[in-house]
Amino acid sequence: MHFQTRTTCYRLSLLVLSIPLAAAQETRPEVPYVPTTDEAVQAMLKLADVKKTDVVYDLGCGDGRIVIAAAKTYGAHGVGIDINPQRIHEAKENAKKAGVEDLVRFEENDLFKADIHEASVVTLFLLQTVNLRLRPKLLKELKPGTRIVSNTFDMGDWKPDKEESLKGEDDDFGGGLSHKFFLWIVRRHDEK
Repeated sequence: MHFQTRTTCYRLSLLVLSIPLAAAQETRPEVPYVPTTDEAVQAMLKLADVKKTDVVYDLGCGDGRIVIAAAKTYGAHGVGIDINPQRIHEAKENAKKAGVEDLVRFEENDLFKADIHEASVVTLFLLQTVNLRLRPKLLKELKPGTRIVSNTFDMGDWKPDKEESLKGEDDDFGGGLSHKFFLWIVRRHDEK
């Protein structure tokens, strides 16, 4: 009986200790939160040639500003995905304040696990290492013709279809962030 009690206590202790560790590993963002500037948001949506018929997905959506702008400016539907519950809460509040909660939704999820197949436009402001890891998922799950726009970071040897830059009074502002944008258009799987 004493052995069973010790074993049960030991198992319970392991379970209690493992829960916070597992939760911390699941929800820890790989990319620091750096809000996209308003000018960069507009430049990204323009580069993607967003239309009312588009479904814009923002992977690592932060406070939701890109999908909210797509809804407000173009009437597009949007989905923001972020692993941080605080950012998702902010995004939902921001959508409500902007009056576009009927056009956008926000999902607390790991961008590598999220279902993105409905997207016709995908926006990113991630690190290049994350973009490179995400690239196979984008190519596998997105339909041909889907536009992908990345703020600041490219995807290595996958050459963009188009690049644009914002020029400002101080091109060094923000350490070079939110000044350069890359557009890729997903091709058919048999197309190079």
